[in-house]
This record gives sequence, structure tokens and C-alpha cells, in this order.
Amino acid sequence: MHDHHESGDHNHSVHAHNTGDGFKFAIVIALNIIITAAEYIGGVISGSLALISDAGHNLSDVLSLILGYTGEKVSEKKRSDSYTFGLKRFEVLIALINALTLVIIGLYIFYEAVKRFKNPVVVDFSIMLPIAVIGLAGNLISMLFLGHGNEKSLNIRAAFLHLFFDAVSSVAVIAAAVIIYYTSNYWVDIVISFFIAVMIIWSSFGILRESLRIFLQGVPEHIDSAEVYKAVLGIEKVESLHGLHIWSINSKEIFLSCHVCLDADSGSVSDEIIIEINSMLKEKFMIEHTTIQVELSDFCGGHTGECCSH
Repeated sequence: MHDHHESGDHNHSVHAHNTGDGFKFAIVIALNIIITAAEYIGGVISGSLALISDAGHNLSDVLSLILGYTGEKVSEKKRSDSYTFGLKRFEVLIALINALTLVIIGLYIFYEAVKRFKNPVVVDFSIMLPIAVIGLAGNLISMLFLGHGNEKSLNIRAAFLHLFFDAVSSVAVIAAAVIIYYTSNYWVDIVISFFIAVMIIWSSFGILRESLRIFLQGVPEHIDSAEVYKAVLGIEKVESLHGLHIWSINSKEIFLSCHVCLDADSGSVSDEIIIEINSMLKEKFMIEHTTIQVELSDFCGGHTGECCSH
């Protein structure tokens, strides 16, 4: 029996390593604190629920950015005897918290919008419009500062989503202000609030699904475990395969473990077979962390096919 483990070092998000990263986050957080305060005060004075809703979304941006950056830094910590994987899954926990925050904020906006339908409020266009424009400008600047590294990390993606959808919310608030100015239809403010709430909740589902999949040790969405199974069986001298497990510990690193049964005469070349399997897994499926146990046919009790369950 032979056990092999190969572990490749992955680069963390460029945001986590850039020397100017802390400065970027500080600027973006400061901008969003200012936007949140301005929109909330402006919403209260003007009577615009849409503006208050946007302020709530901006507040979630602040939390998302603070927690997201913290999650990146904590996830970088080296492995220890107590945490042999390090704290790499911490970023997923933070992303989950951010996504749940979005859902809570969206539900609160729904609640407030229903109250406004029952008790309509006159909205002051002259305050609503300029504050909404300030909010949009702040979000666009924040997105530029944060950059396009959101595909690198789950929690950075969550933070970027907050900013992106808040920019869309600001555009919707501006549209509502213009409609109110020309038509005096104040109910438009409530409709836009509903729109923002739906968008906020919808934007969280992708992050929630991905976070829960990682926590529940599911197979990454882009990988078909049946295809992996067939690909390993396709390697010469591999008679059967069982105990196949594929999972990820964060948004970047995929792990695989399995038992492969070789024919009785392959013991002397088991290392070469493992190298071939690992090369195939890396090339076809981008799986670089593997633990492969090799068993000869007699060890499997003469079974063929799946050699037990997989």
C-alpha cells in the first residue's frame, strides 16, 4: 500500500499581498461611511425611503469591506499543529456573514416599504437627487479603488458585489427622483425601494450558495466527480477506484483523495502511476492537492469495477 500527497502553493488574492492594499481599503471604507451618513440624513430630511434603503446598503458595504479585508488577512495565516489547513476557510465564513447581512437588509427594506404604502410620505426632490448623485459617484470611485480582483476570492467578490449593486441602486434612486420631480408620483420612491430590496437579496444568493457548498464539503460546481472518476480509471494499469472525495477549503483550492487499485504486477511503478494521475488531475481539472492511496488487486480482495463503493 502506498500513500502519496501532493500540495501546491496557491497565490492568495492580489489584494491580500499588495503593499497598498490596506490604503485602498481604508479609502473605500471612508468613502462609504461618508456616503452612508449623507444618504441616511438626506433620506430622513427628504422623506425618501429609497435613499434610506441605499444608505442601508452602503452600511453593508462598509461592513463587507472591513470583514472582507480581515478575512483575507486571517486566511493567510500559516498552518499550525491545531489548524493543519491554516485558517483558509475563514474567508468563506466572512463571505457567508456578508451575504446574510445583505438578506437581512433587503428584508428590512421590504418591511419599511410596506409601512410606507400604508402611510405615504411626501418626498423632497431637491434633496433626494443631489444626495443620490453623491452616492453613485462614491460607489463608482470605490469600485475603481477596489479593482477587478473580485474573481480571486470569495469574500472580495462579496465586497465587490456590495459596491456594484449599490451603484445600481443609486442609479435607481436618481431615476426615482427625476420621475417624482416631473410627475409628483411619490409612490415611485416606494417602488424603487422594493426594487433595491429584491436586488440586494438576489445578489446574495450566489455567495450564499458557494459558501454553503464549501462548508458542506461539496464538489466544486465546475467539476463533475463522475468525469474525474472515469479519467482516473482511464490511466493505464488502474483497474478500479474507490473512496473518491473531492472538496475545497476556500474559493481557490481544491482537494482530492481516493484509493486506486492497480494490477498485481504494478507495485514497482506505483510512483510513476501516481505522478501520471496527478498530472492529469492538474491539467484537466485544476486539482493540485491530492492524497492517493495505491492498492494492489489482492489488497482489494480480487474485486474489479469500482472495487467497493466510490
